[in-house]
Amino acid sequence: MNVYTGEIYGKQTSSKFVMYNVLKVSKSAITLQNIDNPLSLFETTAQKLVSSGYVRISQTPYINTEVTSAKKKKAIKRPTRCPYTLDFLEARADSERPAPVLPDLFTH
Repeated sequence: MNVYTGEIYGKQTSSKFVMYNVLKVSKSAITLQNIDNPLSLFETTAQKLVSSGYVRISQTPYINTEVTSAKKKKAIKRPTRCPYTLDFLEARADSERPAPVLPDLFTH
């Protein structure tokens, strides 16, 4: 499985669906950042990502343009793309939060 910087992965927890930006990809590790909490970072591998139940939500990055506190402003890196760029394939701009696409497990 190939993982690229800027993609968004998500995982269903017991109470909500959590989404993560892929910040950095190296040969041995992938660095993920929680979309809702930019100060929350962790490293994993592609194999662990898949085996832990993470699903790719979007190939378009998510850039939050509504930062509220000074601490969070420092943690957010400068975007390499314009946050208002509209991706016509995903029908959303980079500044719009992606809609989680959950597998339909109960209709089969």
